[in-house]
Amino acid sequence: MSDASANGDATAGAAAEPAAQLPKMQILGQFIRDLSFENAAVQNGVVAQGQPDIQVQVALDARKRTTENQYDVIMKLKVESKTKEDEPKAIFLIELEYGGVFLIENIAEQQLHPFLMIECPRMLFPFVRRIISDVSRDGGYPPLNLDQIDFVALYRQQLAARQAQQPQGTA
Repeated sequence: MSDASANGDATAGAAAEPAAQLPKMQILGQFIRDLSFENAAVQNGVVAQGQPDIQVQVALDARKRTTENQYDVIMKLKVESKTKEDEPKAIFLIELEYGGVFLIENIAEQQLHPFLMIECPRMLFPFVRRIISDVSRDGGYPPLNLDQIDFVALYRQQLAARQAQQPQGTA
């Protein structure tokens, strides 16, 4: 019996070591940093017929907090709704900056930036989607349910744009 328990302890000890190094992410808080809703159709007497043209722009930002292993991640959305006419007229505009405070541990330095710009926004998105839906509904329109955002593709686009802005000849 003592051999079996000794083997069991050794196996448990070996399994516990790698588990201590698993990546850890915890949302410590979420907040609306800025929210704006402009109801242009009502202000300007625009009557929208049929489905509007809706454009969604997304930008992400992340920064280290003064507390160890804590980061702010901000998702900025601009949602414009316009009529589908030869000369489109604004129906409404929603601008939202939504943030999260994240505790992140056991992530390699070279993996941290993609993690902050992909995984953290992925965790915030359901809350952003609900806010946009509520604001559009409370503004007098059908609730706007945003399509899922591919944060990997968005991250790649931002990297490509950043590389394109770098002066040629510097490596």
